[in-house]
Amino acid sequence: MKKSRAIDLKGIAASAMRKYGFEPRFPDPVIEEVRTMNAWTPTSGKISKDLRMLLWSSIDNYDSMDLDQMEFCERGQNDEILVKVAIADVDFYVRKQSRTDKHAGHNGTSVYTGIETFPMLPDKLSKGISSLLPGQDHLAIVIEYTVNKKGDVHPGEIYRAVVSNKAKLIYEEVGDWLEGTGVIPELVRDVPGLIDQIHLQCEATRRLKRNRMEQGALDLETIEADAIMEGDTVKDLVVQKKNMARSIIEEFMVAANGAMVNYLGNAGIPMIQRVVRTPRYWDEIVLTAAINGETLPPEPDSKALSGFLNRRKEVDPEHFPDLSLTIVKLIGPGEYMTLEPGEPPYGHFGLAVTDYTHGTAPNRRYVDLIIQRLLKSVIDKVPSPYSLEELVNHSTWLSGREKGSKKVERFMRKAAAAVLLQDRIGDVFDALVTGASEKGTYARLIMPPAEGRIIQGEHGLRVGQKVRVRLLKTDPYNGFIDFGYAGTK
Repeated sequence: MKKSRAIDLKGIAASAMRKYGFEPRFPDPVIEEVRTMNAWTPTSGKISKDLRMLLWSSIDNYDSMDLDQMEFCERGQNDEILVKVAIADVDFYVRKQSRTDKHAGHNGTSVYTGIETFPMLPDKLSKGISSLLPGQDHLAIVIEYTVNKKGDVHPGEIYRAVVSNKAKLIYEEVGDWLEGTGVIPELVRDVPGLIDQIHLQCEATRRLKRNRMEQGALDLETIEADAIMEGDTVKDLVVQKKNMARSIIEEFMVAANGAMVNYLGNAGIPMIQRVVRTPRYWDEIVLTAAINGETLPPEPDSKALSGFLNRRKEVDPEHFPDLSLTIVKLIGPGEYMTLEPGEPPYGHFGLAVTDYTHGTAPNRRYVDLIIQRLLKSVIDKVPSPYSLEELVNHSTWLSGREKGSKKVERFMRKAAAAVLLQDRIGDVFDALVTGASEKGTYARLIMPPAEGRIIQGEHGLRVGQKVRVRLLKTDPYNGFIDFGYAGTK
């Protein structure tokens, strides 16, 4: 078969960014402003504690350089575990109302398309002087909390510190080791004390997760296939798998964000919280459960929903990602809301937490930079840098920016899949029907995990059915993949 012409995926990604209101490139004034910035030195910034001697480590993707946080644990009294989470002091470099700040506030977030990353901050910052990379000292905001045997979190101090990352670890390597499917990572083995440190972090994580699950946290598992690139060529699609290393970061950040809300609440200042409201479409969630042979209560109940999902995951793991996606859509998206002191929290339905924000990734999300500035104002005993009106406006804008970034990322996953398959027109694949309605019938290939629309022979197919499909057409520029039904598997 004749090879298809080359597709400019980076050009498609930049166009998608502009379509959804993002600026894909940094303006010259921002580049010039960042060019003049210098890394922190002991004489250029305030600190309250020197914690460089602690065995800090970070866990992230293998290619991540924009490191926002790192962790350290120690065992305390009554078998409590004291957790310290260090967050990069990005505000030290990106001052409010600077050109860099205004651009970051406009885009609101880094956008990860798999083809190209569009960082919220220029590389000199996010992958350089404001990143918690090993090999240099960094300013940080440290959040402390203790985790007891039951997994309850007791918020502690929040303060400025200088820190030093001793090990940049990788999710897959650490996860495989902890789960017994891989060897101990070389860096973990060679850094004295790090084996015990990671095991203690695991223990804290198990306590935290068990407690949240008992409170009704939802253990969802959707399939989002990321492109594996070799130069400008899409070589494969892979689904990011959960593992213990990812759980460490997830649980530690949920607890740290809750501790930040507690700290700002005690200070009595308005703040932005991350909210997932009680589901509007609970009746449809009840119907979904009924189709699967289970009964949910008539009123929203996260514990009951969590139990249903856990049972379905055990009984039918193959279809669980699609059930998860259905539930995610019916619960609805998260949003940012400004809460005044004393105002009752809305909570986060999916995480089963009442007080939650986003404050652990200031290199990647603008709302986290806002939260950092609020924390520093309380630490320094100065007035809040934001008025209530400013916070309300930021909440609305950044909720929209997050939705826009998800649309860009979803579109680029479809475009990358279309490029990967463009030379396989006429091939037949095993697939799973993932949607069947008046809007169309959709299927996801088993391998590679690409999704498209069945436009021939689709009548009578049902969700969850295993089928064979023939690839008819791909359109990377519109993110389309078209199949024809080729029989039941």
